[in-house]
Amino acid sequence: MERLTAQEEEAMLILWRLKKAFVKDVVEQYADPKPPYTTVASTIKNLERKQYVKSRKYGNIYEYKPAVNEEYYKKQFVSGFVKKYFSNSYSDLVTFFAKEEAISAGELKEIIRLIENRKRR
Repeated sequence: MERLTAQEEEAMLILWRLKKAFVKDVVEQYADPKPPYTTVASTIKNLERKQYVKSRKYGNIYEYKPAVNEEYYKKQFVSGFVKKYFSNSYSDLVTFFAKEEAISAGELKEIIRLIENRKRR
């Protein structure tokens, strides 16, 4: 799966939220100042080339919808991130966030509870 640029990820987040949309619908979802229509159209065409979106033609306009599930993308992205920056260790990832005080003890307890509940199934 080809990695997305920040611009492509932003467009995908919008498409995942909308489920399907025309370029103008995607442009409307951006915060001000909105990017030019042509920029968004090019970004979406790149996403289609990378097989992240599918299109359907209506006359001379295209409607786009995600071809890749958001959860699948997150899983691929996170696992690649952990592999690249934390030697494939999720423990090192959590330790990093704990040291940075980016995760609370309550959040860690919730994670432990989720892991323990998964083991019981």
